[in-house]
Amino acid sequence: MTGNQEISDNAFYAQTYDQSVPDWPGELEFYKDLAAEVKAKGGSLLEIACGTGRIAVRLAQHGVNVVGLDLSANMLAVAREKCKDLSNLRLVQADMRAFDLGRQFDLVIIPGHSFQNMNTPRDQADCLTCIKHHLVPGGKLVLHLDYPDFAWLGGLTQDKGGVFEEGEKFRHPKTGNIVQAWRAWWFETSTQTATCQTRWEELDDQGNAVRTIVKDPVPMHAIFPFEVEHMLAQVGFSVEAVYGDFFRNPLTDKSPGMLWVASNSAKLA
Repeated sequence: MTGNQEISDNAFYAQTYDQSVPDWPGELEFYKDLAAEVKAKGGSLLEIACGTGRIAVRLAQHGVNVVGLDLSANMLAVAREKCKDLSNLRLVQADMRAFDLGRQFDLVIIPGHSFQNMNTPRDQADCLTCIKHHLVPGGKLVLHLDYPDFAWLGGLTQDKGGVFEEGEKFRHPKTGNIVQAWRAWWFETSTQTATCQTRWEELDDQGNAVRTIVKDPVPMHAIFPFEVEHMLAQVGFSVEAVYGDFFRNPLTDKSPGMLWVASNSAKLA
């Protein structure tokens, strides 16, 4: 971090998350449809890695009973500011690999590729096992995952690896300044790990950087379809559907992402 700085990279990320990360096309309606089924039977929903409440708050505003879980105190602080008047939304700070909420849910969702922060088989198994214990029999799990792009990942092992490229621009919600994001990616083939580092430059009216913040590198597991199917089966989930987008189109080679819908209908392995 450089410049006149009084904020950590994680706090800056939390403050600006809602401005820098848009919804995926059709995303909110997809989750609202599933949540409506939960609401109709008087059930409840758990969002894991809820962050600033981008999804959880809006589902709660539609009358769904929601619990949002996240590891980041900075993210949850932003979420709490947005849900002060929502008695049907509870926020919990916990690790998605090891949590015990003392209750079960009808639906668990992990939006925004957050499950890919589980970078080892043990991380994945621990997270899914916790989820299974928190789902009612027949309850559903939805995983939103990136669909690996072989050409892009291959480029990251060569000349594009570690090179900062221009990302999105957005307005800082507190200072009003324009923020320019830059990102560099690396890919480690042996572990299927894509690592991202973000640099933000906050600009004044003349376009000069008044503050530069560099986020610590974030490793994310590049997960492939058969791998998802295998790990869900090992923990005891039954796959109900696999979509290539939030409009429920089939998964194809050109799909922008992966949506896995699984049910808690099998015995724990």
